[in-house]
Amino acid sequence: MTCNASELTGAVWRRSTYSSGNGGECVEVAQGNTEVVPVRDSKNPHAPALTFRSGAWAMFVTGVKAGGLDARGSET
Repeated sequence: MTCNASELTGAVWRRSTYSSGNGGECVEVAQGNTEVVPVRDSKNPHAPALTFRSGAWAMFVTGVKAGGLDARGSET
């Protein structure tokens, strides 16, 4: 699913702590929505954001923290 930037006006975006400081490969996540989690590329903040159901996003984050994904995003 996607959301237009205008639908997320006022959203509080948080950048991944793993993002580099030079503006490359940055992912931002909007906080405060209990049903979906909007995710965007910080290099293009006005482009549509991808949205994930909260449960699916939580499972993804848990898998990443557990080392369940390699650098290409495929299962190890």
